[in-house]
Amino acid sequence: MPAIIGPVQIVSVGGGIVQFGDTVYISPKTSSKTFSGSGGFNTGGFIVANNGLSGTNVLDTKLIDQPIVANN
Repeated sequence: MPAIIGPVQIVSVGGGIVQFGDTVYISPKTSSKTFSGSGGFNTGGFIVANNGLSGTNVLDTKLIDQPIVANN
């Protein structure tokens, strides 16, 4: 269902998707994979992360996760 959108100013978009209105599909132009252990992405002024034993499985058995070839 279409919507009426007023004035919009986009200063910068870094690798994101901006969509206004209806769309059939949105496909990514880049893809990446990140591995991190327990409490690895915590941010803040004071963080206490009590992790007894932490292991991260980085074995990737899939060859292609998100195909982006010929994705215009």
